[in-house]
Amino acid sequence: MDAERLKRIQSLFLAAADLPLPERDAFLKTACGDDTELAADVLSLLREDSQTGSVLDGEVADVARQMFGHTAEPLFSGEFGPYRLREILGEGGMGVVYLAERQDLHSLVAIKILRDAGLSPARRERFASEQRTLALLNHPAIARFYDANVLADGTPWFVMEYVEGVPITEFCLEHRPSLDERLRLFRRVCEAVQYAHEHAVIHRDLKPSNILVRPDGAVKLLDFGIAKQLESHAPPEETRTALRMMTVAYASPEQIRGQRVGVSADVYALGVILYELLTGHLPFDLSGRSVAEVERLILEQGPEKPSLTVRRKGAPAAVSASRSSWADLDVLGLTAMHKDVQRRYRSVEAFIRDIDHYLNGEPLEARPDTRGYRIGKFVRRNRRAVGATVAAVAITATLVIFFTVRLAIAKNTAVAAWVRTQRMQEFMLNLIEGGDKSAGPAGDLRVVTIIDRGVKEAQTLRREPAVQAALYMMLGGVYQRLGNLGQADFLLTAALKQREALFGSASPEVTESLVALGLLRVEQARLREAEQLVREGLDLTRRIRPQNDGALGLATTALGKVLEAEGSYDKAIPVLQQAVAIEYRLAPQSPELADAVKELADTQFYAGHYSDCENLTRQALAIHRRLFGDKHPLVGDDLIDLGAVQFERGHYSDFERFYRQALDIHQAWYGKDNPAAATTLSMLGRALVFENRFDEATSLMQSALAIQERAYSSSHPPDR
Repeated sequence: MDAERLKRIQSLFLAAADLPLPERDAFLKTACGDDTELAADVLSLLREDSQTGSVLDGEVADVARQMFGHTAEPLFSGEFGPYRLREILGEGGMGVVYLAERQDLHSLVAIKILRDAGLSPARRERFASEQRTLALLNHPAIARFYDANVLADGTPWFVMEYVEGVPITEFCLEHRPSLDERLRLFRRVCEAVQYAHEHAVIHRDLKPSNILVRPDGAVKLLDFGIAKQLESHAPPEETRTALRMMTVAYASPEQIRGQRVGVSADVYALGVILYELLTGHLPFDLSGRSVAEVERLILEQGPEKPSLTVRRKGAPAAVSASRSSWADLDVLGLTAMHKDVQRRYRSVEAFIRDIDHYLNGEPLEARPDTRGYRIGKFVRRNRRAVGATVAAVAITATLVIFFTVRLAIAKNTAVAAWVRTQRMQEFMLNLIEGGDKSAGPAGDLRVVTIIDRGVKEAQTLRREPAVQAALYMMLGGVYQRLGNLGQADFLLTAALKQREALFGSASPEVTESLVALGLLRVEQARLREAEQLVREGLDLTRRIRPQNDGALGLATTALGKVLEAEGSYDKAIPVLQQAVAIEYRLAPQSPELADAVKELADTQFYAGHYSDCENLTRQALAIHRRLFGDKHPLVGDDLIDLGAVQFERGHYSDFERFYRQALDIHQAWYGKDNPAAATTLSMLGRALVFENRFDEATSLMQSALAIQERAYSSSHPPDR
């Protein structure tokens, strides 16, 4: 018999030795396959092992019969101190768990007793280690440790919390929670595991049967029998020996190899559990496979995407989700289960963060940062959204054509081109901000082609880098307002880098670029970067600009917008109040002051301060009327905001009055068949519903629907 054959027999013997008799035959049948001689050799060793004497005592035959005999009788009975055993809850290769009652308190507990304590010092040490681990952990989602002692014959036992629940997979199959509810349930499991990691404990055997859910939905993590202290320096276990100390279906590749494991092993097991909760299936089908085949499958093959498993197999426990949701769920599961530890979630905390990102509709940290993904995950409501009515598109196209023609002249007359560009930028952006991006077809190729041509022309101005950077700023602003955030990002980032190289990092041009790029990050839902960029721009503006410079007010207003987008209304309000004070000091009746006042009003509204919001909106309305007259669409927007305050207060007649005034302005400005007017019609109809004027409301809603269908088609999604 060759050495490899002997090693194979020894490994299978070690793997089967601690298994209960009913499980041992099934294990050998699977592991040995058609090799009957191999199975016979292993069984021969097992029989010999059960008959030979022990160095500890001379009654191993009786102990072996107790250990391997198939009997339904309890191994222990009677009283354990103040506890009285009632029934067996579970039995494994190492211990038996009983349901017991504490007689003086009449409370139920679970008592775990080490079976065959005299056979293996290693088994006793693992049992003692589990006691120490449980005593160390105090978390509401981890079964609590109560007490420990030994029997008269030296058999150790300990008492822990009795959890009346079912495995998490069974709970989901029975109660059919929604996808979000399922993820929140799983998140509580992750929190318990993270708590253990914070106390330097790796579980190493996470699986559904060790995660019970009570009828009230509370989660309890059990069985730290093979848990490991992070600071342990014990040598790694040999591969096959390790196999019997874990559940292979949930074991990480490094556990299968017998390598030293860290928190990443628990991250992997959590990924497998999430996969099973989403699909109703394990990521790998291990049934009927030999040990070698199981190892090869886990170590060499990657699991298929959960979304593909659900489409291909289906299961009663599988979740239902949209394509975009499955794209994120696939990333969650497969990142946690990545075979390369370095590409796995580095901690359970990182895993939890991405679960929270999904639940909050935010981009995942583990997913590539692509333009389409960012836009799809976060579309910010903007009071001055991009104007794209047919008339505005025609005007913009004319201006861009004129602009691209003038670019050729700008190559030879840099100073004159700079002045023209600045004036053109202000004019074009003011026109675009006056409308609504939903008013025209988003895919007008003539306009897109013209703007792209303008970018190409700007890219040729390498000999006039200052002009080129300014044009990048302008074109980036145009793309941002037209919703092409990826191209806007490219141009604004290029402008910032070029200005830093030309003027230095502490220059007015760089501050302008920092603030512009920060506001773009808000629309991209990259709020942390947005706040960092805007704060950097604001701090730099304060250092290099005088107190009476308009850039200071614009940068302060920008910071208020970022904080508002983050939902930090208490922080945003004092910042915007400061911006209003700056703008008022510069010019008491300016568009910039009105913009700051309006932003502060919006923040007060979101914070629930309706009286403050109303007072501020009336101030903005007064400025807009003085600057633009009574029929400007900004006046209509202010009236809509006043109506919204009245709606929240339940003053529906006042709400209706403000909206009718706004409707007259928007229809006169945009035309009666424009979607901007249709939006106001819909809101007015909403007011009439609350006044029980259903016929009038129906008529208005039908008119609004007809306008929107003509503009978008009946399958166009709503703008949120």
